[in-house]
Amino acid sequence: MKITLIDAGKRFNRDWIFRHLHYEFTGSHTYAIVGPNGSGKSTLLQSIAGAIGISEGSVQYEGSGAILPEQAYRHLSLCAPYLEVIEEMTVTEFLAFHGSFKPFLPGLSIPDIIRKMGLEAAAQKQIRYYSSGMKQRVRLAQALFSNTPVILLDEPCTNLDVDGIALYRRLIAEYATGRMIIVSSNDVQEYDFCEQSINILNWK
Repeated sequence: MKITLIDAGKRFNRDWIFRHLHYEFTGSHTYAIVGPNGSGKSTLLQSIAGAIGISEGSVQYEGSGAILPEQAYRHLSLCAPYLEVIEEMTVTEFLAFHGSFKPFLPGLSIPDIIRKMGLEAAAQKQIRYYSSGMKQRVRLAQALFSNTPVILLDEPCTNLDVDGIALYRRLIAEYATGRMIIVSSNDVQEYDFCEQSINILNWK
């Protein structure tokens, strides 16, 4: 999988978040998007995901051949604290619903995933009754266990306690190998495994 940004820029009203950004994300490499709070890291990650449109330039996707931008979502998974989960569902129901659109990695059942995320005791509770940290574990599960070549992580340890952060790092070590990972964060423990670092301030 390859994602290429060509002279990409995004602005809100008259304020440019980033501009003239040329970058190529390739294969199974790992990347960190860094910068101070409010600098536009999340906006750049969402632009890479195709979740928001850019204002100039282009974002191109390529697998075994060219991938249309509107089909890019099939090839990537996104975890971010602002993404909604369906709170009226149990985690079992939610993962089954998610898996009907984007299959999970081969050999993993929904009970396996719930166990790995440490949510067995709450498997039959509606997500609305989960703590913020438990909801973040659900978001991580749907991203890391989806059978996609690209994983995008926006501040993935938000609301996680010490045990949750340790779990995140174990999951990255076990399930991120051979996949493209792009992490948006200013917390080094979320991205210290990344091979390359992109400072968004260089494209202001």
